[in-house]
Amino acid sequence: MRLFPVFTLLLLLLHSSGLALQIQCYQCEEMTHDCSTPEFVVNCTVNVQDMCQKEVLVKDDGIHYRKSCASSGACLIASSGYQQFCTGKLNSVCIACCNTPLCNGPRQKKRPQSAAAAAVTLPVFSLSVFVLLSSALR
Repeated sequence: MRLFPVFTLLLLLLHSSGLALQIQCYQCEEMTHDCSTPEFVVNCTVNVQDMCQKEVLVKDDGIHYRKSCASSGACLIASSGYQQFCTGKLNSVCIACCNTPLCNGPRQKKRPQSAAAAAVTLPVFSLSVFVLLSSALR
């Protein structure tokens, strides 16, 4: 019974830290333009669809895009299965998976994360979990 409040607090910490739960991706079917605009943003299914998927198909009439939410297992299997067809030539199919919000949109310049922010986030989270668990086990 004492662990229920600790478990609840742990879930709240996970939720507030963004370590799990929900991701946003672009979603469209067979678009002839890159559908990376706000009207194509969707919330993926919590704790199920943990990745964004992007398919680029080269057809007779041009490049087509498919974007969606995906589970990591399904996306990684699909992307590895289509690697041999990712040539950039006619009838090419390229599938990519990523796990950050809206990562299936256009390529963005990489911004280096502040070393101070990266160094503080994990220890603070770990310390919070340690304090909660040790107080529950008393």
